[in-house]
Amino acid sequence: MGESIPESAGLAGGRAGHRRLAELIPLVLDAMGAGAAERGGPGPAGGPAAVAAGVAALTGAEPLAGATGVGAAQALSEMSRLLAAGSVDPADPACAAHLHCPPLAVAVAADVVASALNPSMDSWDQAPVASEIERELVTLIARLCYPDAPAPDAVVTTGGTESNLLGLLLAREPEPAVRPLCGRNAHHSVARAAWLLGLPAPVLVDCDGERMRPAALEEALRELGSPAVVVATAGTTDTGEIDPLRELAAVCRRHGARLHVDASYGGLALCSAKLKPLLDGLDEADSVALDAHKFGWQPISAGLLAVRNAADLSALSVRAEYLNADDDTEAGLPDLLGRSIRTSRRPDAFRMAVTLRALGIDGMGALVEHCCATAAEVAAMIERHPGLRLWGAPTLSTVLFKPVDADDELVARVRRTLLEAGTAIVGRATMSDGVWLKLTLLHPHASAEDYRPLLESVVAAAAAQPAEVVLR
Repeated sequence: MGESIPESAGLAGGRAGHRRLAELIPLVLDAMGAGAAERGGPGPAGGPAAVAAGVAALTGAEPLAGATGVGAAQALSEMSRLLAAGSVDPADPACAAHLHCPPLAVAVAADVVASALNPSMDSWDQAPVASEIERELVTLIARLCYPDAPAPDAVVTTGGTESNLLGLLLAREPEPAVRPLCGRNAHHSVARAAWLLGLPAPVLVDCDGERMRPAALEEALRELGSPAVVVATAGTTDTGEIDPLRELAAVCRRHGARLHVDASYGGLALCSAKLKPLLDGLDEADSVALDAHKFGWQPISAGLLAVRNAADLSALSVRAEYLNADDDTEAGLPDLLGRSIRTSRRPDAFRMAVTLRALGIDGMGALVEHCCATAAEVAAMIERHPGLRLWGAPTLSTVLFKPVDADDELVARVRRTLLEAGTAIVGRATMSDGVWLKLTLLHPHASAEDYRPLLESVVAAAAAQPAEVVLR
């Protein structure tokens, strides 16, 4: 006989799995609470060295895992407390650096179910109902993006990077020599996708501020004289600006170019009747990247790619006898393998579907509206503050600002000072006129007043810097 199976190796599934989870999940929740109390703010204080020391203190001189385990209860309690104590908390208004949302509790609870049952979305016999739920979700998303298209479709991805990769892949398949173009405002994943696909580096198109210039695109396509795919942006990472999509789509049509829109940030503003006009022309794109782990409040990852013509997705088709044999598909078993460039993949659609069913489209739109309205109020608060300077009015929920008379070095130093103290997690954006602090407001419940202490922390941190840094 071999070694006995450890008690900690109990399963989450089966008829008794839910009972084992009921024993363990309360331990996790208590540990999370203890870790959050230990952290005491939006992030851990002390910087990388302090965080590394906290992990080292857990095991001392021993490795993370020895020959004999410590048991499920202890491992969960101590590791969950450690993670909570050493993490940034996007549910704290002072944690506003990135497109990093606080996930909704309903989505996290749904994720527990998906993790416990563990459907693998590469064949129907591993995910019977999960595949049908995914089909319902992507049908809804495709119709949201393309309300008038005869045959739109969508697939689930890991996020904007994978969605942009797929957008270029779908353009390359019928035209192997296709040339990508994008605005100078585009996300770095566009250039990376071109590199991964063996395409030339994207031709960079000039912008007015943070928006691609249709006239500059027209000129670039005229000079190119070859098959092209244009990548527009609906919600830039630095400022949240949205390209003039309808004008760009008209330019693409005149030159026979394919149009992909990276709407990873701004795309789910489609859920709001008030904000939807910002995305005018999105339905003219051939493909659209969306992220529900931004405006969607899902745990990472929760990406989507919508296409105006479902036939475009045939480029993803692949045959593996053990997953989608011809006789199985002919007998009516859905082919899931051609719904992704990945093989094994999580049922991420489940929590997205649960969330949308819980809130409805209008409810999701209300959360997006709240964040955008809060950003406008915070921007007005900054304009009125004598110690702060606003970069410009926000388009979505991103606000750029800096201390008055601060040079680039001071701005960077203020950001690091707040981060290392665990006081606030603020982003940075390098614009044509220098470095700015960035707030990306994705908290669906926070008010503008909740961000006032963060603004005052920035002013105080700037004032506390050495005089030679300030008076440069």
